[in-house]
Amino acid sequence: MNRRHFLKHVAAASALALPGMEFVRTIQANAQQLRRNNKSVIIFWMAGGPATIDIWDLKPGRPTGGQFREINTTAQGVRISEHMPRVAAQMRNLAIIRSLATTEGDHNRGTQLMHTSYRPNPAIAFPDLGSIASHEIPKLAGYRDISLPNYITVGGGARGGPGFLGMNYAPFNIQNPGTPPENIRAPQSLGSGDDLTDRIRRRQRLFYTLEDQFMFGRVPHLGAGMPYSNQEEREAKLAQRARFSDASKAHRDIYYKGFSLVASKEGQVFSLKNENPKLMERYGAAGMGANNFGRSAIMARRLVEAGVSAVEISLGGWDTHNQTFNAHATRLQPTLDRAMGGLVEDLVQRGMWQNTVLVWMGEFGRTPRINQNTGRDHWARCWSVVVGGGAIRGGQAFGATDQDGMAVARDRVTVGDVFATIYRGLGIDPTTQVRDNIGRPFAIAGQNGRPIEALFRGNG
Repeated sequence: MNRRHFLKHVAAASALALPGMEFVRTIQANAQQLRRNNKSVIIFWMAGGPATIDIWDLKPGRPTGGQFREINTTAQGVRISEHMPRVAAQMRNLAIIRSLATTEGDHNRGTQLMHTSYRPNPAIAFPDLGSIASHEIPKLAGYRDISLPNYITVGGGARGGPGFLGMNYAPFNIQNPGTPPENIRAPQSLGSGDDLTDRIRRRQRLFYTLEDQFMFGRVPHLGAGMPYSNQEEREAKLAQRARFSDASKAHRDIYYKGFSLVASKEGQVFSLKNENPKLMERYGAAGMGANNFGRSAIMARRLVEAGVSAVEISLGGWDTHNQTFNAHATRLQPTLDRAMGGLVEDLVQRGMWQNTVLVWMGEFGRTPRINQNTGRDHWARCWSVVVGGGAIRGGQAFGATDQDGMAVARDRVTVGDVFATIYRGLGIDPTTQVRDNIGRPFAIAGQNGRPIEALFRGNG
């Protein structure tokens, strides 16, 4: 074969290869878009109870007003703390609820209430917001299943849990954002590359066979007809058996996802190596002042982009009984501002905001009165949360407290109303009920929770 003949063959092969590569790229792009279209909720959890009177509902000039100035935002008439300029620039996309009134001033009880919308009850383990979302979002039209867990917490232990929904809806925790969890890596003894994938898949098939045999053993009358004539018949039998197989089905489903995650490239979502350094700096995830909360926020974006239904990230240190203004000005608000402002901006720019609901909250607020240690104490009577994204209309503040922040002055909101608003923003019917282990129904938005209609007007 001479040089000219060889080049003709290369040119012909290239002409065939390019359309094929374009086809593959189109498939990959469509798959990514389908995952982006999955609905998701991101929970910004402020552990310790944030002084919302110093962040979202300032009282300048009043004895309770504290040391901070207000600044304008991109939401007309809405002003927030001077230490939150990046969030102020994104306020057109967010809504502050300034008239939340709750009942729990204890950290543990407040945490349970604000995660589940139910007051703590030793007789019932209620599922939290993330678990409900991971239970209900897959039922929405257009949902595409993924190998990743549907509910992931980042940068701290889980604050809630699946309750009576069971371990299928428990959060998967990432302690160190940006570092892939050890338990999704295949053992080194299995090799690497294509050989590794093949070996994992063989183990996966063996595991499926053993699991099916175990389930057939539990419900033998549904095992008639093995082997199946087609996949549809197999799935129909599995669906029939599901109501009898309880814990074994949960075990099987978790391991199905686990095997798929180890054998696929979806596990790469946990690494931040390929993120744009300038973008990471904007989040507070790189450069001067880099912190885990900034990395958690960028990880949250990566996870919802991959199709995860619920992500919770946590920023602690808000229990400011002492020197609250110094803590807010030098540490808490600047860290929050970079991460929250960066995340909202990023989601909007990527076209993901309409499918992602964000909620910022803690277990309670802080007293309007400043104590003798220049701090603020626990206060559940009136405080603020922030929501945005999905079907929620941003650029507004709903409700109001009185001039000193001592009581709700207008449009009192309950925690059930907040949850109902979040669910409606996601496209989930807030009147939906889930049943506990003995069949009792519970509303997912607490008792009598109703969406805040003003946050949806103009959004269809």
